[in-house]
Amino acid sequence: MAGWLSRCLPVRASRVTQQPARPEPGPRHRHPHRRRAPRFRLRLWGPGLISGAADTDPTTVTTLVVVGASTTFGLAWLTLLMMPALVVVQILATRVGVLSGRDLQKAVRDGYGRTASVVLLISIVAVNIVTIAADVAAGAAAIGLLVGVESRWLIPAFAVAVLTLLLIGRYDEVEHVLKVVMLGLLAYAAAAVLAHPDWLAVARGSLVPAVPLTSAHIASALAIVGTTLTSYMYVWQTIEQVEQPCTHEQLKVREGDAITGAGLAVVIFWSILVASGATLGTHHEQVTTAEQAAQALRPLAGPFASELFAVGLLASAIIAVPVILSTGAYATASAFGWERGLSRTPRQAPRFYTIVVAQTVAGVALAASGIGAIKLLFVAGLVAGVATPLGLVMLALTAGNTSLVGSAPIHWRLRAAAWLIAALVTTVSLTFVAQQLHLIPG
Repeated sequence: MAGWLSRCLPVRASRVTQQPARPEPGPRHRHPHRRRAPRFRLRLWGPGLISGAADTDPTTVTTLVVVGASTTFGLAWLTLLMMPALVVVQILATRVGVLSGRDLQKAVRDGYGRTASVVLLISIVAVNIVTIAADVAAGAAAIGLLVGVESRWLIPAFAVAVLTLLLIGRYDEVEHVLKVVMLGLLAYAAAAVLAHPDWLAVARGSLVPAVPLTSAHIASALAIVGTTLTSYMYVWQTIEQVEQPCTHEQLKVREGDAITGAGLAVVIFWSILVASGATLGTHHEQVTTAEQAAQALRPLAGPFASELFAVGLLASAIIAVPVILSTGAYATASAFGWERGLSRTPRQAPRFYTIVVAQTVAGVALAASGIGAIKLLFVAGLVAGVATPLGLVMLALTAGNTSLVGSAPIHWRLRAAAWLIAALVTTVSLTFVAQQLHLIPG
């Protein structure tokens, strides 16, 4: 897919000063650093993988668990169909970050003014606070399942651990920790295998698109589309290009990284749906949270499958919460022109880290307030229904703004695909919100 996109959506680099071609050195005069190129290219990988992994946060996991429990494997094909959409959005975010040298929030502020920037900021932070609350609670619940402790007492401890990582660690150290934790996401795939699904039914559900005209299937399809294209994912992707910059010539490596991250996310989505469908769906067990799913797997697929699912849920929370906290802080600091970045210390960027702490406190307070997990997910879904389309529209606008990305804009085919996805997600999100508010049948 990377090759196809590279042929169809070429990167124009007119802003790069063209250097006169130099003759290729002979065998005896080979450049001494040329052998290091593969290792150097490997160091460029990581931002896209982390963005994709963060998209599998516990709220998304919960959505997929509920979908699997209610539709078995009927919508497995839709999780795979999200791959092209995720690839387009992540490649566009990568190009915007590299070519403009700005994160999305700063690009909107520079290109469209303070008002547009504040509107985008409100949409990002509103979703972040509710999502942080749900994800912190899920992370604590996963630890509780693994060690046998009441999860509500673990919520503050989990939040403090994540906050300590962001306050003490520099950007490259945080990135390294998240890369290691990503291995825990493989537990979802292992849980799917241990669930012993009917692989013929899985293949049929994965390869034959079908949406029966029932309220459960339609609502589930809307939920999958609405929760897998989260705004913090592509905003974070633009941020990482600024924190870990690369040249225009190295852009294709970053695009490959973005495609790989999108693929990782889709594999995890599919694995979660298969694991829940093979156990909860086939036994007609209804659950409302991911931790309930992990508990339900124990009698249906054995304790090891249950523990693996809990490990995956914990990894999802550990990866997603730092990304969401950082995205909110970057967006706020960019909107107001403050010093920002995990590469800076709290003394160098005090207001940036104040926002990180404030979001953490707000999320923990909301998680510990006694509001049920279902209500938190309900509110998160409503807010995301507005925020995600708005962010996609801003991303598509920025990609076509030559004052931001240079005299040769990002190829029109990629921008057209982004506008199509934005229109689709807007329609889906508004339909989902209208259903949740009982404005239309659903």
